[in-house]
Amino acid sequence: MSRASGLAPGEARAPGPTYQEAILLDSSKPPEPFLDYSYAFMGDEDIPYSNYTSKDFAEAEFSRMWPKVWQVACREEHVAEAGDYHVYDIGHLSAIVVRTGSGEIKAFRNACMHRGTALKPSQSEGNCQNFRCPFHAWIYNLDGELVDLPESWDFPHVKVGGADATHNLRPVKVGLWGGFVFINFDLEAEPLEKWLGVFPAHLDRFRIQDRYIETAVTKRLPVNWKAAEEAFMEAYHVKETHAGGRDYSEPITTYDVYPDNVNRFIHTTGAANPRMPRQPTQQELMEQIWGRRGSAEGPCPVVAEGETARDVYARIIQKQLGEQYDQDFSRYSTAQTLDSIEYFLFPNLFVFPGLSLPMVYRFRPDPDNPDFSFFDLFILRPKHPQFPPPPPPEPLFLDVEDSYTKSEGLGFLGPIYDQDTNNMAAQTRGFKTCARGGQTLGNYQEIRTRHVHKRVNDYVKGNP
Repeated sequence: MSRASGLAPGEARAPGPTYQEAILLDSSKPPEPFLDYSYAFMGDEDIPYSNYTSKDFAEAEFSRMWPKVWQVACREEHVAEAGDYHVYDIGHLSAIVVRTGSGEIKAFRNACMHRGTALKPSQSEGNCQNFRCPFHAWIYNLDGELVDLPESWDFPHVKVGGADATHNLRPVKVGLWGGFVFINFDLEAEPLEKWLGVFPAHLDRFRIQDRYIETAVTKRLPVNWKAAEEAFMEAYHVKETHAGGRDYSEPITTYDVYPDNVNRFIHTTGAANPRMPRQPTQQELMEQIWGRRGSAEGPCPVVAEGETARDVYARIIQKQLGEQYDQDFSRYSTAQTLDSIEYFLFPNLFVFPGLSLPMVYRFRPDPDNPDFSFFDLFILRPKHPQFPPPPPPEPLFLDVEDSYTKSEGLGFLGPIYDQDTNNMAAQTRGFKTCARGGQTLGNYQEIRTRHVHKRVNDYVKGNP
């Protein structure tokens, strides 16, 4: 279609204003990064389904990619005090993140240097004074140093203590940003700061480091980890998956890719689709918002002459959340308050920094079956400036058939997540029966999916 209209591949856009143009109609100024455009055509070749279903491809990811990329292991609040530890597993790799006695956050491979026994159970956390192997009681301090070797007379070849120590725990590289603890198993990896790219510049104004985990959910998904995260990377699915096929339900969305590891979408809430034959009044928009997402208490607010439904609803949300969390959120713009703002950091982290949609996603592969994955979902709320936040909650585990509505903390989002993941088992089946052999992507709306596969292939094919 774009070729027929005289446009180069990737230049076609939905009719009407761009997201960047639409938010300039708000009464409050959006952050400058929201007005940025960063798109480049990345090709239109099909993505082979074998990238999702092949055990050989999954093994290549485990051996060539996951040991070499920066990834979030936990939040700093998971290791708030000296001796607090958190175990992060990715594929067949496992790391212990720990707060040392000096207050530094370190990480080590979760394996005793004697005979390889895991020092702490998978996905566990707690507080300890040292790491004691459950097999033969070799003991390491919180800095990873071997400090007690039972029957040491039999190990003259093991050096304990000092510069020539031979059996201290093997370190894992650690980096911090936004309250997240990142790790990289590759000690020669580039600094986290370089890996993050534009992430800090775009998100630092949201002060993600000053938020705490209010809700935590982990769900097992019946689809490959890449397909799982790709289900959340575009708004193209909104009409059919979330709006029941309702005409003109597509939101105004921007899709942007930044070197080398960042991409994003942002889409409007409470703005009319410009393709509608008759544009609704601002009051009609307000009634639509109120019916779908607004408070069940009281009549629909009136939009005064010269105001927009977006601005009115943003002030309501700021007031409601301000009262709920005893803070002043009036500094947030309308776009920051309402819109679905989703930043992605390769390989598996999503951060939604907005006020009303403050989620974090992390996707992890199943170590034994490429047809399954794990979805870690967190709701982050702003910390109170005067009172300490509660400790991070224990994640609620949901199996494939469990509904997200089992998590009270997800509220109205529960049924939406059910809609998002209900297609996944069918997608996995389709991967294996589709005669075409690969998925065909839109040049603009699905550019983020293409970006993910480019970066995965950079590692799998040995050229990161």
